Amino acid sequence: MTQKQLMRERAQKVKLAAVNIKMISDNQLLRNLDKLHTTKLGRIRIEHNLSLTNRDVIAFCKEKILNPEAIMNRKGKNWYVKIDHIIVTINANSFTVITAHTEGQHFKSGHA
Repeated sequence: MTQKQLMRERAQKVKLAAVNIKMISDNQLLRNLDKLHTTKLGRIRIEHNLSLTNRDVIAFCKEKILNPEAIMNRKGKNWYVKIDHIIVTINANSFTVITAHTEGQHFKSGHA
């Protein structure tokens, strides 16, 4: 690779880093990640849906949310985070993790 190509590549990486920083500063979910929590029933539901045992479900969800490949969308009162064929649903006002399930799981169980 030539020096010019290396400099172009570095410049692209710097631009991408700046975009990522802007996205994080604009994203209410990421800015309030320290407020993320769930209820006792939410923890049980997430453990069941994702077959998690002996895992801190909030730490697990934070790990998924912080993954650079995670796709985050806010629809109405909830955030939906899609990563690794998992969808995490979070209340946008209280930052309560409502549920997490694998893609298509809610259809298999008969829920819409």
